[in-house]
Amino acid sequence: MRAARRLMIIRLILGVAVSLTAIFAVVIWPALAKPSMARDYAEETATLKAIQTLNTAQVQYNSQFGRYARSLTELGPSAANLIPADLSAGETYGYKFKLTETPTGYTISAVPVSIRSTVPRTFYSDQSLAIRDNYGPEPAAASDKVITPTNGRRVVPAPVLR
Repeated sequence: MRAARRLMIIRLILGVAVSLTAIFAVVIWPALAKPSMARDYAEETATLKAIQTLNTAQVQYNSQFGRYARSLTELGPSAANLIPADLSAGETYGYKFKLTETPTGYTISAVPVSIRSTVPRTFYSDQSLAIRDNYGPEPAAASDKVITPTNGRRVVPAPVLR
């Protein structure tokens, strides 16, 4: 009788422990992960704005000097003073920025500095001023889909009526 009662109490304790673990996994764990996802989203949004800033600075630089800047430092405070120092250093908002000269203009790439809690998202832009993204470890390129800079969502082209 006592052994059956002990076994019942052990089963009850194990049942409560499993239930509490399940509640933690379903309710509490996602709540703990959300701040990290929110930070990632905020960094991506700030990165989109930084790419817009770089594109605007390149247009201004081109109108002043007759060519596009060849590096971020040419746009920074120590040179043309068109972008902030942290952006001209090449790393801000959790992303590493790279400005590359091309025969027809320039390219901008932004790649996350560290592994993110969400799927990595990289960005690309050029003298067309369109911003493109890629979800995954490969850097975004000119062949990726264009996103709108205001909301970060991909642009879906309107259907062509014939």
